[in-house]
Amino acid sequence: MENVLLQHPENEIQETAELSESTSESPADSVFHKFFLEVSSITMFTLRFFKEVLKPPYEFKELMNQSFQIGYKSLPLVAITGFIIGLVLTIQSRPTLAKFGAVSWLPGMVAVSLVREIGPVICALIFAGKVGSGIGAELASMNVTEQIDAMQVSGTNPFKYLVVTRVLSSTLMLPLLAVFADAVGLLGSFVGVNLNGHVSAFLFSSQIFQSLDFRDLFPAFIKTFFFGFAIGLVGSYKGYYSNKGTEGVGKAANSAVVFASLMVFIIDMIAVQMTSLFQN
Repeated sequence: MENVLLQHPENEIQETAELSESTSESPADSVFHKFFLEVSSITMFTLRFFKEVLKPPYEFKELMNQSFQIGYKSLPLVAITGFIIGLVLTIQSRPTLAKFGAVSWLPGMVAVSLVREIGPVICALIFAGKVGSGIGAELASMNVTEQIDAMQVSGTNPFKYLVVTRVLSSTLMLPLLAVFADAVGLLGSFVGVNLNGHVSAFLFSSQIFQSLDFRDLFPAFIKTFFFGFAIGLVGSYKGYYSNKGTEGVGKAANSAVVFASLMVFIIDMIAVQMTSLFQN
């Protein structure tokens, strides 16, 4: 009995040493494993979306409903954000241009900055925070309450009804919201220009159209489709495959916003490189 008691601590020390060695090697492996598992899972989710979007029946009614919820109800937030961005950018840029005697270039500079980069990216980030988190939380709550399972049992395709409609709506609505944000931002810029001077609306608009080119408008408009697709896809993926329980709803909404915002920056970086390559 004494021998057993004397040997037991040594066995514990050996076991803890083995566990510490295994855990010292596991974190890096687990991180890579989780990363590649997440990438493969979202890739399969994307392929399933393209497969389901082409197959009838088509949920036009739900698509219109989601377009209203995603697009129309986001207009006030997008309008306020765009107006403030145009106003602040104009006010902050005026002193620098005044040092070089180039205040007359202010409307054109603000218009190019808004249309090319600031407007689409800021609108996409606002969209990710509002719509991406909303889609993730909504689908996660439906997953927790087993509504998705109930739809599948009743014969309805939950992926087509819930995921396809939301991804298509976000893909179609974000470009329209970005154009609206650019227009409201230019209105805010017009207000900012007239705070320290007087510029007529005709002169302001003529300077804007002289500065903008088709090469500024087309790439900025096209990349918003990819922004909307990524935001809708990430939000749907995080919500559709969320963990059970109320904690999973919060995690799905939070991770949807973070991942969707990261995807916006990555897509924007790729779009800028491709645009500069084609223009050169």
